[in-house]
Amino acid sequence: MAGISGNNRSWDKERNSIRVFMKNLGQHYPDPEFETDACSFLIGGEEWLFSTDEFSSEDNFRSHNAYHLGWNVTSATISDILAAGGVPAYYGHSVTIQENWDDAFIRAFSSGIAHCIDNAGAVFLGGDMGVSDKWKYTGIALGKKLAGLTRRGAKAGDSIYMTGSAGAGNLEAALKLYSDHKSVEPLLERIKVVFPVRMKEAVLVRKYASCCIDSSDGLFRAVSDLARIGNTGFRISKIPYNRQGLFACKILGKPETILFLGECGEYELVFTISTEKEKAFISDARDQGLSFSRLGAMTDDQQKILEMKGEILDLSGYSIYSRNYTDVREYITRVVQYIDDGSG
Repeated sequence: MAGISGNNRSWDKERNSIRVFMKNLGQHYPDPEFETDACSFLIGGEEWLFSTDEFSSEDNFRSHNAYHLGWNVTSATISDILAAGGVPAYYGHSVTIQENWDDAFIRAFSSGIAHCIDNAGAVFLGGDMGVSDKWKYTGIALGKKLAGLTRRGAKAGDSIYMTGSAGAGNLEAALKLYSDHKSVEPLLERIKVVFPVRMKEAVLVRKYASCCIDSSDGLFRAVSDLARIGNTGFRISKIPYNRQGLFACKILGKPETILFLGECGEYELVFTISTEKEKAFISDARDQGLSFSRLGAMTDDQQKILEMKGEILDLSGYSIYSRNYTDVREYITRVVQYIDDGSG
C-alpha cells in the first residue's frame, strides 16, 4: 500500500485549540479525547445536551434548492443530540444570508429549517441574522439527555452499524464541485440530497448501542473515531452505499470507496452493538420496521481494514485530511490515488 505523506497541522491545530479554549473557559466536563457529539450539563438536577455547528459554502452544500439547504443544515445540527443519547428540545441559530437571495429563496430556506425543527419535535427559540456576499449558518441545539451515550465503549468483537446509507454528503459535494461536468449537469436538478432526522432509529440506538457518533465528517472518520477512543481496530466488509452516489462515481470515473473515505458526511448515526445485545437489537428493529446496516466489527489488532469485493484496503496508515488542501480537487485526487495504490 502506498500512502500519501502529508502534514496534519490543520487537524492537530484545531484539536489543540479546542483544548486551550476548554481549559480557559472553565469547561465543567473536560473531554480531552472528544468523546461526545454534544456537551452534557445539569439544569435543576436534569441532564441536558448542548451542541452547535457552523456551515457555509465551504462545506460544499448546494444552494440551488433553498428548502433542502435549510433542512440539511438543521438536520446536521440536530444529529449531534441524537448521537449523544438525547432528544432535541430547543433550537436556535445565527444566520448570515447571501445578499443575492431574494424573498422567495429566504422563505423556502426558512421553511426548510422550520419543518426540520418541527419534525424533530423541538421548539425554535430565536437567533441572529446578518447579510454578506456568502451565506453562513450556525445551528444551536439543546436536548434532554435520555442515555449516557458517548463515542467511548467499543470493544473488540462488537458489531458496527449505521442508519441510512453512506455517501449522501459526498454526493452533494460532487454535484457542486463537478457541476460544470457535461455528464453531471443533467443530474443537478434531478438528484435531491436530504439528510433525514433519525428520531425513531435513535430510540433503539439509545437502548442497545455501546457507543455512537454521527458521520458528520464521513463514515470512515466516524468509525475511526470510535475505534481510536475504544482502543480497537475495525474490519468493514459491507457498506450500504447511496445508489445515486454510486451512479455519480461511475459518471465521474471515481472509485466507490471515495464515498466511504470522503469527509463530507451524511450525518447518519454510526454505532456499535455488543454480541450479547445484537440478537435482541435485530429483533426489536424488525418488529418496529426499522432498517439498520451492519458494516463489520471492531477488532483487537487496531488495524483499519476495508474488505470489499474480494479486495482488501489497509487504511491503518491513512492520513489524508481535506483541510490540509486549499484545492478540494487536489484532495480528491490524493484520496483516489491512495485507493488505487492500496487496492492494486
